[in-house]
Amino acid sequence: MQQTMTMQQLDIFADSRDVMLRNDVLEPLQRRDAVPARTALERLAREYPDDGSLPAMTVLVRELEDGSTAPFVDHAALTLTRHLEDDVVPAARRVLPAQAVQRWLAPCWRALAARAASLTFRGTEADSHAAPLWLLAGDGVAAIDAVEGIGSWWRIPAPLAWMTEARYRTGGLDAAWPLLVELAWLAPVRFAALLPVLGDALLDGLRRRFDAGFSGAGEVDDYAWFPAWLLVVKPALAGRLSEARVQRDQAASRATALLGEILRREHEGDQHELVSLRQELSRLHAGLFDVYMTMRKVQHR
Repeated sequence: MQQTMTMQQLDIFADSRDVMLRNDVLEPLQRRDAVPARTALERLAREYPDDGSLPAMTVLVRELEDGSTAPFVDHAALTLTRHLEDDVVPAARRVLPAQAVQRWLAPCWRALAARAASLTFRGTEADSHAAPLWLLAGDGVAAIDAVEGIGSWWRIPAPLAWMTEARYRTGGLDAAWPLLVELAWLAPVRFAALLPVLGDALLDGLRRRFDAGFSGAGEVDDYAWFPAWLLVVKPALAGRLSEARVQRDQAASRATALLGEILRREHEGDQHELVSLRQELSRLHAGLFDVYMTMRKVQHR
């Protein structure tokens, strides 16, 4: 009996040693201290060469050891972002505590962004730019600076999306509203892709309401009408949305501007002018006009 208990205790100690050695690697890893992390990693590899955490830990230690700060000479060098996305990010999620992953990865993205700072924006390689890397690093201010270096950025979907996210990260939803509106008009696909990235509860709720109640084509391009619909269901946002740059060549943008004028006329009690404005709204989008009239009936009950 005594011998059996002793053997069990030895098994427990044996089982706990691999945990101890893994922790010996994780502690300097989380501090981003490459030298002791490498030493502890080699000890773990010697004693437990088949340990399941070794591949991921090796990726992270190598990432710490690669401390290059040399500026990228061309856009092709930004293929390193794929290494981060495909190798480093999964490795961090595999072995680091969930709450520590983003904090650990931020310096990696920051280093890449700094190295990419001199690269100009290319429409054919829209994501090969420092701005999205600054966003991944959690530095909205640096992302804003990077986007502002792109000529006419507000007319180009990718930089407009980056600036929208950066404004949200630095100033919240209220600061981002005008750019969100412009993005919905210019690039509905990017607008739809950005909403889950922002993860804003109010915005997500409005999107679900729009999806359920807007009479459109059932395509992602319907989101171009989201700003106009928003003015109908949330007229208090008229002031913020009026700051968006109207795109007269797009019906959805004209409808948003028209609704802003309708709301102003309603506030002033100008019933004569309202008739023609409402007729114009109906011509632009019958479904949107129906939502508008339904909301007005509800408000006047």
